[in-house]
Amino acid sequence: MRFSLAAAVLPVLAASVSAQNTIQVHVGANNGLTYEPSSVNASVGDTIQFLFMAKNHTVTQSAFASPCANLSTGGIDSGFQAVSANSTLTPSYSFVLNDTTPLWFYCRQTGHCAKGMVFAVNPTAAKTFTAFQAAANASGSTTASSASASGTAPASASGSAARSASAPSASASGTSSGTSSGAMTHGVRAGAVLAALGFAAGMIL
Repeated sequence: MRFSLAAAVLPVLAASVSAQNTIQVHVGANNGLTYEPSSVNASVGDTIQFLFMAKNHTVTQSAFASPCANLSTGGIDSGFQAVSANSTLTPSYSFVLNDTTPLWFYCRQTGHCAKGMVFAVNPTAAKTFTAFQAAANASGSTTASSASASGTAPASASGSAARSASAPSASASGTSSGTSSGAMTHGVRAGAVLAALGFAAGMIL
């Protein structure tokens, strides 16, 4: 009976880990003012990882109605990530999705948002990425919006943002790294799995 219970626990744990994906988004690839892909559909538990490829960009959370303005009551902000032409490092910024609420982002570098440098997570039929980008293009914003100089994610952001360096909130967690920040999230998941396996092994013994 004990063996059967442990055997039943292991497949559930494996399915839980495999269902959590890391979705990579390239920022400023080929020296363009783009996020590639420009929008993604993600599930709860997925990690969105931004890789900064060139120039000096941000990933800053905004709202559908105001695409080129950072949220007034918090939100994800990677801070400016400058990458020189001959750099061998790829700065990254990640957050974990804890709900499927649509999220909207832009680059707050001067003039970039008005040129269509925006990004969306889980856009809907009522609020499409195309409409969001069109609103950004129409904004005519030519100044950099104010936000923290370094990557931040307040503890109570709208829809999904929190600082993950200390303790994640119920919405999401964000991390910044010079190489790959996704490893931190996967390390936490691996630890949880190992702990559960240890518990199951104890039941067998």
